[in-house]
Amino acid sequence: MITFKPAALAREHGISAQAVRNYERDGFLPPAERTPSGYRIYTEVHAAALRAYLALIPACGHATAGRIMGALAAGDLDGALTTVDRGHQQLLRDRETLDAVRRAVDHLTAEPGAVPERAARTIGELARRLRVTPATVRNWEGAGILVPARDPATGYRVYRAADVRDAELAHLLRRGGYPLEHIATVVRQVRTAGGTGSLSRALDDWQRKLTAQGRAMLDAAARLSAYLGLLDHGGNPSAMSGPPDRLRPGGEVNP
Repeated sequence: MITFKPAALAREHGISAQAVRNYERDGFLPPAERTPSGYRIYTEVHAAALRAYLALIPACGHATAGRIMGALAAGDLDGALTTVDRGHQQLLRDRETLDAVRRAVDHLTAEPGAVPERAARTIGELARRLRVTPATVRNWEGAGILVPARDPATGYRVYRAADVRDAELAHLLRRGGYPLEHIATVVRQVRTAGGTGSLSRALDDWQRKLTAQGRAMLDAAARLSAYLGLLDHGGNPSAMSGPPDRLRPGGEVNP
């Protein structure tokens, strides 16, 4: 098996050798064997693990990528794959939400009074629908994104269909990285004289982000599969190949 020193692995990805060491320290790469003088010995398995980890970052974010690689390092393949599945599930939900908002564009400017009473929801029901906390919904109200009515008998917030659509839009744009002030501006424009230009641009931008994430997931899946294939075929991250005197400091094979 070919062996590498950290700089050789780092060069492929335009990162520092210290970053490679940090990824090993954090459990994203398998533990490396050491030469008698203490230098790390990285193998093809480490190279594949690094490719998989770095491909997972744009696909699902640093934290999730770390959880996946950590689960694999612990021998928990099912746990790693479950985390991958959740990422695909969330992307599908984002696509469905985006489609729902696009379909609702013509109705987002509807007058609240025109909404059927049966569409009303409590803050808890709305939060459960969006899979957020009631505190998040209240934050959106504080930012001017939502303007729910109040039940005259109880004083509780009442979210009708137009409010639910605004909340779906807010949730979508927050996942796209938009600040609350921007979202509030978009929603206000939609509520006024048919100002859907900003909404359309925001949705187009988020569509591009979802497409890029979907492609990143495909790339990450291929890299992850390649890494698992090496492990399945007996790849041993801690195995040295060849006698130590063939290794330069850091583990790179001498010509």
